[in-house]
Amino acid sequence: MIEDASLFQRDIRIDKDGVWYYRGAEMFRKDIVNLLYRHLKRDETGRYLIEIGNDRCYPDVEDTPFVIKAVDRSFSEEKGEDAIYLLMPDDTLEKLDPSTLRIGDDNILYCTFGELGFEARFSRASYYQLAECIQQDSKNDLYYISLNGQSYYLRRKDEPSL
Repeated sequence: MIEDASLFQRDIRIDKDGVWYYRGAEMFRKDIVNLLYRHLKRDETGRYLIEIGNDRCYPDVEDTPFVIKAVDRSFSEEKGEDAIYLLMPDDTLEKLDPSTLRIGDDNILYCTFGELGFEARFSRASYYQLAECIQQDSKNDLYYISLNGQSYYLRRKDEPSL
């Protein structure tokens, strides 16, 4: 894939909408983008890194590589609980941990997901889908999601969890 990572430091770019580019051209092959997602990690300094075998590349990431495409709230009869699932850009489903929801600049909604604790940004469409689950605590002028008898308050990105 990449012979000399230093040559490719700025060749791969991911814009704020999660669109991948190689040398300025949009990467439209879903299989290649999904391969890159599977090999995406963070280095010890927190920078995004694509590592396949001995090949390494640090993509230029405008916000986060993960922009949620859709949201689905469903009830599991087997487990007897509600869950919210996120359709990720690589077409995988992730279960939302509502305690990780936070509001960033320009009121953009984010969450953390997966074993590696990646940050994901809600697309406009997925935000509107999730907004159907959001309620207002008018007494405290706060917003929250109620799930399985627990309230999860949305917080600003720089605020600690409630």
